[in-house]
Amino acid sequence: MLHIFVDADACPVKPEVYRVASRYGLRVTLVANARMRVPNERRIVLQVVTDKFDAADDWIVEHVQADDIVVTADILLASRCLTKGARVMGPAGKPFTEDNIGDAVATRELLAELRGTGEITGGPPPINQRDRSRFLQKLDDAIQSIRRAQPSNSN
Repeated sequence: MLHIFVDADACPVKPEVYRVASRYGLRVTLVANARMRVPNERRIVLQVVTDKFDAADDWIVEHVQADDIVVTADILLASRCLTKGARVMGPAGKPFTEDNIGDAVATRELLAELRGTGEITGGPPPINQRDRSRFLQKLDDAIQSIRRAQPSNSN
């Protein structure tokens, strides 16, 4: 059964996830280190984990299955979920795949090193409307692709 997992603490596209999931009648589990407001819908669940380092990531990896969808900006979590056969996308709509995850991990490590030396500061730019639109389209595409590959179409 297709399920969407959201690494929710800093996810800027939660409303977009709710909208698409509602259209398809999909379950959504938001995983966070703290309580947050979520829509009062039976298909949307908030899973609060401890504030231990990587607790949310570990919970997602433990529960995600092949052909589930994970929404995260965390490249290492994306890599772990791909290993389990999940589809993974960032909040700007960029899918993480077996073909691009190695480069993404290497870039992450390089940027971490540059931040550590003070060469660069700050993080990625904020999500804009174009990113939100791309995310909506890519999420819809991923759901359609998974459903086409599973002819039983059972939610």
